[in-house]
Amino acid sequence: MTLTEIEKERYNRHLITTGFGDQGQLKLKAGRVLVIGAGGLGCPVIQYLVASGVGKIGIVDGDMVSLSNLQRQILYTEDEIGQSKAVIASSRMTKLNSLVDIRVFDTFLTDELADQLFPDYDVVVGCTDSFISRCLIDRKSKQYNIPFVHGAIHEFEGQFCVFNHNGSLSYLDLFGNQAVEQISPGGVIGAIPGIIGSLMGVEVVKLITGLGTVHSNKLLLYNGLENSFNQVEFK
Repeated sequence: MTLTEIEKERYNRHLITTGFGDQGQLKLKAGRVLVIGAGGLGCPVIQYLVASGVGKIGIVDGDMVSLSNLQRQILYTEDEIGQSKAVIASSRMTKLNSLVDIRVFDTFLTDELADQLFPDYDVVVGCTDSFISRCLIDRKSKQYNIPFVHGAIHEFEGQFCVFNHNGSLSYLDLFGNQAVEQISPGGVIGAIPGIIGSLMGVEVVKLITGLGTVHSNKLLLYNGLENSFNQVEFK
C-alpha cells in the first residue's frame, strides 16, 4: 500500500508532523473504526476521523435529527430535522473526504449486529449516552479483542477512557452494574461534546498508528466551569 500524490497533498500536515510521516498515514489508511452513535460526541469523532484519512469508518445510529440536537450536534442543519443521523453523516462526510469508505448502519446496536460488525473493525468508539449500549459495546469489545474508546458528557463536564486494550480495565470493571439508564435527557453545554469528542479522535489515531501512550486504566475528567482536567488512575 502506498500514498497517492493526492493523498500526500491532502494529508500534508500529517506527513510533516514529527514521528508521523508516511508510515503513520498508511496505518490510518488501513485502519477500520466503528463509531457507535452519531450525536453530540459522534459528530466531532466522525468528522475528525474522516478528515484524517481513516480507511474505513462504520457509523451505527438509528436516531433521527431533532431541533434540540442542533445546539451541540453541529454536523446537522435545520433542513435535516426528522432525517437519519447516520445517513446524513455519511453523505456529508463523503463530500469532505471521498477517499474514506463509510458504511452506514441506520439502526441501534444489538447483540446480533455487534457480532456481525465488531470482527471487521480495529477500534470501536462509544459515542452513546445509553448505559445499556455502553455495556454491550464493552462486552463485545472484550469478546473480539478490540479497544473501546469511551466518552461521556453531562452539563459542563466530560470524561473519556480506553477500555479493553491489551488486558486493561473494562467499562464494567470501572463502573460496575450499579449505573442506571437515564429516563430523560440530561443537560449539556454545546461545546463540551466537541472537547471530549476531539480527545477521543486523537486517541483513535494513536491506537491505529501505535504512537504515544494509550489512555487506558485511567479516566480523564474535564470540568468546563473551571476549564480543568483531572486524571484518575486505576491499578
